[in-house]
Amino acid sequence: MFKVTTDPLSIDEAYAAVRKDGCGAVALFVGTVRDHHDGKKVSKISYSAFKEMAEKEFAAIAKEAEARWKTGAMYIAHRTGALAIGDASVVIAVSSPHRAEAFEACRYAIETLKKMAPIWKEEFYETGKAWISG
Repeated sequence: MFKVTTDPLSIDEAYAAVRKDGCGAVALFVGTVRDHHDGKKVSKISYSAFKEMAEKEFAAIAKEAEARWKTGAMYIAHRTGALAIGDASVVIAVSSPHRAEAFEACRYAIETLKKMAPIWKEEFYETGKAWISG
């Protein structure tokens, strides 16, 4: 399952989407909004995305991961809109018969998403705001 949504992200949904009887491992990554960046206090973040293209990119990431590692399933969800400190902004889950492949595919997914997906982040500070890449 691959989605861009304004709704809060669910770890339970991610786990259920990738759990398979033949897979002994599920790696899960949850990216959250932190309260600082480059020495500045962050008050909130707003994400925007080209939804259809981002979801296609998520599917391409999963296809590439499956070709590199033996994965059972992959779930990628990214949130858009205004997020508060501590909110989950991205959830990635990968199942695999073994943990090494699950961890490697999960890391590949987040690193590739940050480089390739058409998702933009605007950080809000006490003294202004800025667009941040990745």
